[in-house]
Amino acid sequence: MPQRLPHSVLFCCDHNAVRSPMAEALMKSFYGQHVYVQSAGVRNDLEIDGFAVAVCDELGLELGRHRARSFEEMKEWGDDLSSFDLIVALSPASQRMALELTRHFHLEIEYWPVLDPTDLGTRREEKLDAYRQTRDQIRRRILERFGPPTEESP
Repeated sequence: MPQRLPHSVLFCCDHNAVRSPMAEALMKSFYGQHVYVQSAGVRNDLEIDGFAVAVCDELGLELGRHRARSFEEMKEWGDDLSSFDLIVALSPASQRMALELTRHFHLEIEYWPVLDPTDLGTRREEKLDAYRQTRDQIRRRILERFGPPTEESP
């Protein structure tokens, strides 16, 4: 059952290179200006993943210009985690980090176990299928959690 749309959401995963950027792009495409959306990773040691870019392009979502960032960089740049209404962790490590960094704040943290497609498949089409599975899993979770899009969406 969909819940009230929050004012701000932070999606997080391990590297901010696959799952959380996909979630950020999908959320923005569904709810546009109604929700402030960002994403971050436990670490920032990877660039945006090319397969993630490719499967999001299939839905008309632009990920190519995404710049991966970590929780630490968010803090350095003045982004206060306590200003988010909801943090959605897409990996166990990001859930632990979000809980640790927000232990003194009153905000909601949800864990959505989402497939990490990075080590799946050996051929290009197999890899793309794994990334599509992850993208579609995130898409379903967003729509289940937040309800019908307020914008024209993929």
